[in-house]
Amino acid sequence: MKKYLKSIIAMATVSIMALSIVGCGNGGDNNSSASGEDSSVITLATNAEFPPYEYYEGQEIVGIDVDFINAIGEKLGKEIVIEDMAFDSIIPAIQSGKADIGMAGMTVTEDRLANVDFTETYVHTSQAIIVNTDSDAIKSSADLEGKTIGVQLGTTGDTYAGDVTDKVERYNKGFEAAMALSQGKIDAVVIDESVAKALAEGTENLAVLDEPFTEEDYAIAVKKGNQELVDELNKAINELKEDGTLQSIVDKYIAE
Repeated sequence: MKKYLKSIIAMATVSIMALSIVGCGNGGDNNSSASGEDSSVITLATNAEFPPYEYYEGQEIVGIDVDFINAIGEKLGKEIVIEDMAFDSIIPAIQSGKADIGMAGMTVTEDRLANVDFTETYVHTSQAIIVNTDSDAIKSSADLEGKTIGVQLGTTGDTYAGDVTDKVERYNKGFEAAMALSQGKIDAVVIDESVAKALAEGTENLAVLDEPFTEEDYAIAVKKGNQELVDELNKAINELKEDGTLQSIVDKYIAE
């Protein structure tokens, strides 16, 4: 992991804040912008507690998703305005027209597809298991049954953890779950792989198991029925994949 590790501890004390606030659409037109009549602006809803995809560096939100959406904005000739919010508020913000798109290491699931549309995948990843190295009680996903698992509220880790145990502790931030695990308050944390590695490397006595918990794909969430925007985003995503821009952004934040 690279530069974002320096920000993990400081990140926990940063107040959730919006970088910019744009006039909200009323959500009546599927192709309308959250910026009202200004079609040159795309408003992104995110949750900046998810390194290396989005996190605070000082007062600025940075990360893979931030760099990637800015590259997409350049392709489309549009300004990107970022609003930080709780993860489980992102889809409602898109549905209500307060945001045009959502990115926060967001996995495509059937439940989410019932509420928003998604672009093509831009990252393939997995859910990982973080354990406390002071205990050897959990060596694989099979050992999670009946254990107390910490998750970030509203994530796919939250969904999948409930499949193996009824003891799920939900936190607003992944960092808070990692701290609880480090302090012995829970038995494991299930969270996205890159985030898991960042949290484990930034927190004493934590490690990530080699075995993934699930495999999944990240995409950009868009208001249901806004096919025009989905098509625009897909075109830019494919171009940025083909010219190597996406891979260079990932490499900037994640060490091989």
